[in-house]
Amino acid sequence: MPRPNRFYDVIRIGPVQVGSYYDGRGRTKHTATCTAPGCRFSVEKPDRSAAELAARTHRCNP
Repeated sequence: MPRPNRFYDVIRIGPVQVGSYYDGRGRTKHTATCTAPGCRFSVEKPDRSAAELAARTHRCNP
């Protein structure tokens, strides 16, 4: 059973949260996820700035 991700350096941009974590191989990954009800936006990027850009340009369509 895989262990859950431990996010660090979490910020909020509007309804989207951006956080960083280490994958099972020790690499750093960055994710942006919308917290609005009914919105299923989630993206994983290898670069923090790309995840923040995705969060800034996201528009909810629930």
